[in-house]
Amino acid sequence: MTTHPFPSRSAPVDAAAATAFVIFWSSGFVGARLGADHSGPDTLLAWRLGLAAIILLAWFAFRAHRAGQRQPSKAGETGGTAHHVLRPRVLAQHATVGILAHALFLGGVFAGASAGVPTGTAALIAALQPLVVANVASVLLGQRISTMQRLALWLGVAGVGLVVADDLHVASASWWAYLLPLGSMLALSAGTVLDRRWRPAGSTVEALTIHISAAALLVVGGTAVFGELAPPATPGFWWAVAWVTVLSGFGGYGAYFTVARRRGATHVSILLYLTPPTTLVWAWIMFGEGLALRGALGFAICAAAVYMFTTGASRSSPALARRTPDARARGGRARRGGRARGGRTATLT
Repeated sequence: MTTHPFPSRSAPVDAAAATAFVIFWSSGFVGARLGADHSGPDTLLAWRLGLAAIILLAWFAFRAHRAGQRQPSKAGETGGTAHHVLRPRVLAQHATVGILAHALFLGGVFAGASAGVPTGTAALIAALQPLVVANVASVLLGQRISTMQRLALWLGVAGVGLVVADDLHVASASWWAYLLPLGSMLALSAGTVLDRRWRPAGSTVEALTIHISAAALLVVGGTAVFGELAPPATPGFWWAVAWVTVLSGFGGYGAYFTVARRRGATHVSILLYLTPPTTLVWAWIMFGEGLALRGALGFAICAAAVYMFTTGASRSSPALARRTPDARARGGRARRGGRARGGRTATLT
């Protein structure tokens, strides 16, 4: 019997994972703002990834040790998916996704902010990700997009634009600076699609361990070379590091890849439309910033776009929507095998 790492979907778990993703991912803005008065963004990012890697590697080593104790007759094996995740090919796949989704995505966002790109402009560029992922996933992953879903994708961009309208102003940034948030959006999109196409072995936490460790090697090394690694001796900096490590790091990325595994690359990307308006709520709670009527209207439009997209998926292909990504992959392999043997196969609708 083959054990598959992707569990069957259930509505309560999917809803909880999606809600956690939106809340935790949006908290990254608060962490960046908490650390802005104490260090540069590269220093904050390096310590966030470095500490997260140490914590996750310690967890992975402890888990492997416990698994080895339970299976003393199989020397050299860590048991379960932990053994398979250490294979060179799987490690390389996870490392590639991690560098794209953590190092290049976060590095591009932080570098763009340092170069003077307004936050609203960066958010609007990031809002293009669902469009990119949906079109790429339709080619590489075979995920069909209905007309209602395409309308929902553009409606979400409009909602995000309304939320960040006050921040869309002419800045002193050079033209090339806008390529940084654009590149970061494309990096996260590529990492998301490749993770779903490769489907490397391992649980979400195991995958996250390799993701962050690979990204930490790149970011911490680069920050050290440029002499920006030394942390400031202020409690506020470490409070910001703890915030971005636990909430947006473990919580945000953990929920992101959980939703991607359970619902698909396009579904998790559409939820990004809810993060800019949720960020406004975070700013209101943490910093006392007002909630404008325009932001509330944008939030409603983004929520409507997500609802349209999810209902469009179930209406356009109810049989396929109930199947897990893993089951659809097995069905595709079975159909290819049937054609190779000259047999007759059924077509999924």
